[in-house]
Amino acid sequence: MTQSPRPRRREPIIPVNGPLRRLADLLFITAGSFVMALSFNLFYLTNGIASGGVAGLSILAEAMFGIQPAYTQWAINIPLFALGFLMLGREYGLRSLLGSVILPLFVYVTQDWAAPTANPLLASIYGGIGVGIGLGLVYRGRGSTGGLTILAQLLQKYSGLSFSFCVVLLDGIVILSAAWVLSLEQALYALIGLYVTGKVIDAMEMGFSFTKVAYIISEHTDSITKAILQDLDRGLTKLTAEGGYTGHHRTVLMVVVGQNEIPRLKTVVQAVDPDAFVIISNAHEVLGEGFQKNI
Repeated sequence: MTQSPRPRRREPIIPVNGPLRRLADLLFITAGSFVMALSFNLFYLTNGIASGGVAGLSILAEAMFGIQPAYTQWAINIPLFALGFLMLGREYGLRSLLGSVILPLFVYVTQDWAAPTANPLLASIYGGIGVGIGLGLVYRGRGSTGGLTILAQLLQKYSGLSFSFCVVLLDGIVILSAAWVLSLEQALYALIGLYVTGKVIDAMEMGFSFTKVAYIISEHTDSITKAILQDLDRGLTKLTAEGGYTGHHRTVLMVVVGQNEIPRLKTVVQAVDPDAFVIISNAHEVLGEGFQKNI
């Protein structure tokens, strides 16, 4: 008796558009800004690590002139927000407004919280993790914290340079300034923090690699297809391919499974065709039936 596939919810948890989506965006941006502000005060500010962006500039301003970082961030973010609103469009400007205002507010509110470490290496690593998590949440909310990101987009628009290069260029200027104002060692710690932040953002955007995609090449694709559908209860896709040496057309099966399902998949394929050619690789993020629902 053939077992029918288990029912799976087709609708996303939160509709793509609508009031719930907008509320979720606001919550993501607010939570992300709070995590960034906390990481800034607990790790970066107390250890003099100016890891790029407006936050890095505010640390330099405090070192040189004694200006509280929150004031510097407001003084830079608000004019840049106005500039971005005028030159990049209303939609982007509105999405940047909340982060541009609330992030310095959280920096101001949490400025007196005690730092957990005075070790600059630990501070650069944990600060990078915290800022990366915060930015990842803000991006999930389809928002921005403004600052030099807006300046990078303007530079991209009018210079023809890639956005990533513009971001690296502006952050590089801040870190070079930190080497001059603070010390070369502090600038090196800032580079560590910037690197860790980028890796954490990638992990939050693409997910951790707990899902695998398998490509199966066999002379018995019909039998393998039936076995996967019935025994694994996973859908699959049939791809049309051509052998590079023989020129023969054949079918390649593509199936996405959880990491814990890999042994069962191998067993199913081997039971049907011990000579099957199987390629298994990481799938950083899978959205759809049976997998993650993007909210």
